[in-house]
This record gives sequence, C-alpha cells and structure tokens, in this order.
Amino acid sequence: MQKASKAQNILSIEQDGPIAILTMCRPERRNAMNDGLLERLDDFFSNPPEGVRAVVLTGSHGHYCSGLDLSEHVQRNAEDTLHHSRNWHRVMDVIQSGGLPVVSAMFGAVIGGGLELATSTHVRIAEPSTIYQLPEGRRGIFVGGGATVRVGRILGADRMTEMMLTGRKYNAEEGLSLGLSHYLAEEGKALEKAVKLAGKIAKNASLSNYFMINAISRISDMSRTDGLFVESLSAALSQTGSDAEEGLKAFLEKRAPVFR
Repeated sequence: MQKASKAQNILSIEQDGPIAILTMCRPERRNAMNDGLLERLDDFFSNPPEGVRAVVLTGSHGHYCSGLDLSEHVQRNAEDTLHHSRNWHRVMDVIQSGGLPVVSAMFGAVIGGGLELATSTHVRIAEPSTIYQLPEGRRGIFVGGGATVRVGRILGADRMTEMMLTGRKYNAEEGLSLGLSHYLAEEGKALEKAVKLAGKIAKNASLSNYFMINAISRISDMSRTDGLFVESLSAALSQTGSDAEEGLKAFLEKRAPVFR
C-alpha cells in the first residue's frame, strides 16, 4: 500500500490500487470535525486521485467521528451560522453525489456531525462498539450538517425528533435494524470488510456506479412519473456504452466482466 498524496495530520490518505482509504486522525478529540478536517475532505472528494474508483472512510483510535468539535466553537451571528451550515451541506453533497462510492467503517462514536458524515456515504459497516447519537437538542442548538435530510430519511421524522429531544443513544445492533448501518462486523473487522466491499464495488462499471449513487436518491425525491422517466434515461445511457457490451459478453462467456 502506497501513499497517494502527502499525508495530512488530521486526514491520512492512502491508495491501494483503485481504492482510497481515508482515515480521520484527531484522537485527542475522538476525531471530532473541525473546519480543517472538513476542508481536507472537501479537497479530496472535489479532486480525487487518478485511478480511484471507490473510497473507504474511517476513523482512528477507537472512534469514527464524534461530531462538531465544540472546543473550537466560534461564536457566530445568524448569518455566519447560516453560511457555516451551508458549507457543511455542500461538502456532504460532494461526498454523497460526487460520483465515487464511499464505504464507511464505523466504530465508537458516530455522533452529531459524525452521523451526518456517515449518512452521506453509501455503504456503512459498524462494529459492536458503535454508538449513534444526535445530542444537539440537549445542548441548546439544532443540527446543521444535513441530519434532518439524511438521518431523517433513514429513521423517519418521528423517530429522529424523539432521538433529538431525549438525547437517545442507539447501539450497533439497533443502528443496523434502523438502517444507520448496512452491515455489522466483528470488533476490529469493520475496516477489513469495508476494503473488501470497496474492492467489489470498484469492479463495477464507473457509469453504473455513478447512476446508482446519483439517480436513486434523486428519484426518491421525485413524483412517480418523473422518477420513472429518469430511470429510463439512466437505463438508456448506461446500457448503450462499451461497459454494457462488456457486461453482456462476460455473462454469455461465463466470466467476470472487465470494465474500462
């Protein structure tokens, strides 16, 4: 495994063939998010290294991400808070809709902004130590990194309201049943499983991955007729390229496809 770029102290970036592994490294703050870490994530996903087809996002020292770093909280007026929140939304959108499939390997704290970050990724694997929480409501503030959309659409508005009002914590098994994760791995095995799944995803046709990431979530926002039309457009574009030809040929020849 070789370094894909100069390692940043707060975000380690490694590339293993078509897979990039991003590790958040702020152990003294349980990998809490600050503007510097958000900027590093933005830099990577806005201009990923050549050849990367899938990403694994994880934390270090026993935690995924414990949310916004309140120790670096800056007192802002309403306008500045609005712009700060909208920048979070922009970066989370780049992660979710930029075109690269992202697999989260989660353990320990997945709290507040950490849960907002995790739910902007496409496949989520949790270890038994994982804890999910949205504590903002108990601290006199409101979520601002996209939780009402991303977490709310997984849990539903009613359950998210209760979660914020009471400060409830969900454990790994509860998170799996609710959809906060897709897989539950053994302790210490989430990263290994994430890399394995990312390798599998990286073998898909890149255009098919792009449509799966971008079309499905948008179709869920559309009316039935609009959604079906966009599905047809996505099918038409994906099924008429060289990768579709290779996929059909590989099926007939009983072998694994090799996409461009």
